[in-house]
Amino acid sequence: MVTEDDVRRSALALPETAERLMYGTPAFYVRGRWFARIREEGDVLAVPVAGEEAKGELVAAQPQTYFTTPHYDGHAVVLARFGALDPAELTELLTDAWLLRAPGRLAAGFERRSP
Repeated sequence: MVTEDDVRRSALALPETAERLMYGTPAFYVRGRWFARIREEGDVLAVPVAGEEAKGELVAAQPQTYFTTPHYDGHAVVLARFGALDPAELTELLTDAWLLRAPGRLAAGFERRSP
């Protein structure tokens, strides 16, 4: 199980990441583009994914971890439950989202670290 502090630590470890509020909750940005947000529930993370197909695959494969709501219909954003994520999966999820939103040169120069 991960916590808000784990999310913050993992997100802010990514290059050029900043934290600021989005809809009154903590969100993480790379050069002004959001890549993760802790939802109002406090134990759910919203992250962009590569497409709606990728979102559907995550939800189908791990419904205890990943889900969506009607609000996100038509959007390539998946929701993840803190209680079902482990730290390595959180890091991978945030890194993938960061890579989707980071400018090309910044993303191209990024090297994944092993957990």
